[in-house]
Amino acid sequence: MTKVRSALVIGGGIAGPVAAMALRKAGIEATIYEAYPGTTDGVGGTLAIAPNGLAALGVVGADEAVKAIAEPQPRMVMEVGGRRIAMLPSLADLPPLQLLWRNDLHRVLHDLAKQRGIVTEYGKRVVEVQDLKDGIGGIKATFADGSTATADVLIGADGVRSTVRTLIDPDAPGPRYTGMLGFGAEVDFEADSEPGTMHFVFGRKAYYLYNRLRGGGTLWGANLPFDRPMSLVEARAVPPENWIEKLREAYGDEDPGGQFVRHTTPENLTIVGGLHIMPSVPRWWWGRMVLVGDSVHAPSNSSGQGASLAIESAVQIARCLRDLPDPASAFTAFERLRRDRVEAVAKRAARINHAKAPGPIARAIMPTMMKIMMKTVMRPEGTMAREQRYRIDFDEKVSGC
Repeated sequence: MTKVRSALVIGGGIAGPVAAMALRKAGIEATIYEAYPGTTDGVGGTLAIAPNGLAALGVVGADEAVKAIAEPQPRMVMEVGGRRIAMLPSLADLPPLQLLWRNDLHRVLHDLAKQRGIVTEYGKRVVEVQDLKDGIGGIKATFADGSTATADVLIGADGVRSTVRTLIDPDAPGPRYTGMLGFGAEVDFEADSEPGTMHFVFGRKAYYLYNRLRGGGTLWGANLPFDRPMSLVEARAVPPENWIEKLREAYGDEDPGGQFVRHTTPENLTIVGGLHIMPSVPRWWWGRMVLVGDSVHAPSNSSGQGASLAIESAVQIARCLRDLPDPASAFTAFERLRRDRVEAVAKRAARINHAKAPGPIARAIMPTMMKIMMKTVMRPEGTMAREQRYRIDFDEKVSGC
């Protein structure tokens, strides 16, 4: 039986609220500390929740609320240079991908946590931690405003630019830039497509994706090659008209990409900034601190699994802290349960990422290669089943090493 009764959750994005709700279900009180001054309105583009992520949300009773704001995508199509190559395989017995804006997901999770009595403290950027050495132990966090908080453990869910990661290990790697900036827009142009169909397009100069919305219009997202990383603040400091011009240069000759750009305005353009992944992180925990979600495993957005893996980890850390007698044994079990899975997904996504801006030779042979892959390595039971059929039995006891 655990001795852990309280937790500080650093980060209120996606993994943070799910971790707090899962901890509450495990009998551990948690408070969320978020660096932003309020909810992250307008931050981030769209993302997909995979069947495994939806199942993990179900553990904390959040799946139905998320489905209510999402656009299900039962069909996925791959295109190269305006030519449809193949309908991507799927697992017929699983629910479809759920597409939604990151900000909408964040707000739903925040509201659910609040309804359950979980407190979120805003404007709390952690700067220091101290392992308490008194008789009962614990950990103390100090924030940039001078305030402090104490609990039995601290969970770092503070994203790819995690402060907690560097507090655990000053030599920890940071996020790696993918070479692309992210943009998105909901436009009033209706693509020649059936709603519920996600199109993944390898264009002549850059990759993009789109889906026609049930309520009208089309949602599209761009992965624009760019020679240097830009933070969200830096990217948004550039006039949106300038970005639209760059999008026109990359996608203007595409069909239907050119239509999407021409219907994108400074008002409906969402600027995401640099797209990053996390390389393998050597140390996931130290003392009474542990990392979950993007702070320790952020795969490329090509994986379609980033948010889902973060949700899974948030649920699993609660199980481990509930069932094992001390933080060290709980964190060791957590890493054992998660590392191989998340790193396998990251490797798969990295291979896809290399194809997002193919040169002329690669683009010429891609249609043939994709057709071969559809019949071999991309068969759903061989590649997707292990990722998407993953389920967490919250009631099952976690064993130590």
